[in-house]
Amino acid sequence: MPSTMTATAEVATERPVAYMRQLCKHFGHKIETSYDETTGQIVFSDGRCDLEALESENLLRLTVSADTDENVDRLRGVVGSHLERFGRRDELSVGWQ
Repeated sequence: MPSTMTATAEVATERPVAYMRQLCKHFGHKIETSYDETTGQIVFSDGRCDLEALESENLLRLTVSADTDENVDRLRGVVGSHLERFGRRDELSVGWQ
């Protein structure tokens, strides 16, 4: 069984649920996504992104996972760049751990 690599980002925002929904809806036009009131998931061909909206903490937590470091890096770039573009007005910044 291949091991899974992950990276996590906690993005400060006063609108974590709205941004989580926007990401899921955007990617949902082409790939499988799901979300509810506080969590979401985006399933890419080579990995996935789990989203958690923590309204009480004004945080959106993103966790990307894949079977190779290269795929994790690619997903970090794809998800991070989209969120920063959507959140330009709010000056969102995605820093991965």
